[in-house]
Amino acid sequence: MPLITSIRRAVRRSYRRAVDLSHPARSPLGSSVVNCVVYREGARQYGDGDVEDALRRVRKAGDGFVWIGLHEPEQEEFTDLAELFGLHRLAIEDAVHEHPRPKVARYDDMLFAVFKTVCYVEHAELTATSEVVDTGELIAFVGADFVITIRHGGHGSLGPLREALEADPEQLAKGPAAVLHALADHVVDEYLAVADAVQGDIEVVENAVFSEGSGRGDAGRIIYQVKRELLELKRAVAPLDRPLHQLATQPMPVIGPENRGYFRDVADHLTRATEQLTSYDALLDSILQAHLAQVTVAQNEDMRKITAWAAIVAIPTMVCGVYGMNFDHMPELHWTYGYPLVLSVIAAACFVIHRGFRRNGWL
Repeated sequence: MPLITSIRRAVRRSYRRAVDLSHPARSPLGSSVVNCVVYREGARQYGDGDVEDALRRVRKAGDGFVWIGLHEPEQEEFTDLAELFGLHRLAIEDAVHEHPRPKVARYDDMLFAVFKTVCYVEHAELTATSEVVDTGELIAFVGADFVITIRHGGHGSLGPLREALEADPEQLAKGPAAVLHALADHVVDEYLAVADAVQGDIEVVENAVFSEGSGRGDAGRIIYQVKRELLELKRAVAPLDRPLHQLATQPMPVIGPENRGYFRDVADHLTRATEQLTSYDALLDSILQAHLAQVTVAQNEDMRKITAWAAIVAIPTMVCGVYGMNFDHMPELHWTYGYPLVLSVIAAACFVIHRGFRRNGWL
């Protein structure tokens, strides 16, 4: 077990170095620190300092803030960081272990936010075991002069988001509130992107069910798989409505009245994503009902064919049963043409019945 743990930690360190920006943080707090950057008046301040030095410089200057990014920190690593920034112990427990639902909590003059991140899993063909949606977690501690972001999961890198914010100094100059808004907006935009991608899979399922001669006997299992993946996506999206409503309407530390409008815009986008997923769920229900109806119709057709052939076979069975009773005095029993006559009657009766079933669509 120690060897396995060491290997995992080495892989994680390599991954963090690969996704880091051009100015990584030299932090004594552990390898989980992916990036540590000081911003002042919307501009990135370059330097060689580690996390402690960055925080000290920000608080000494009295303006700006430090943004620290972490990826799946260990308990002991994050405890040191929490002590440095004075984070609440209840929030620390939620940061290290994945939280089941998105939320926003207030601890004194600090905000603690949990977002569920999602990504679309590419697949060559949609099957009954295809993974469509992968989920992770993004946690943010937001104070007056710092932002700490923690990612859980292999997707959702914040590098592009950080670069986009740095390209807009006017927005970044609004401080940690701007970063929190950018995080929320980034997460919700991913919801919309994944929802659009899932729509393509739903169209594939719809074509498989309604196409003539598709012959996909596992269509029902595929529908259930897509519904399970859609449910996982809804569990990430729907619970975020209340936290965004809190950020948009209630007085919060760090979030000034001028910033609430930004969160209302994000909430509107979330509503669109929620409605989109709800419509997908209803559409999948309709497709599933149509598939079950098709299965029922196919079974009825099979039963009609079986019944028709049973009726046809009943005629020679009945005639042969009568002439197999071994009585001495039976009609035409000793007649030379009796046997051909009986076979002719059987064939004629079977032909007439078969023709009738064909004309009525049973065969």
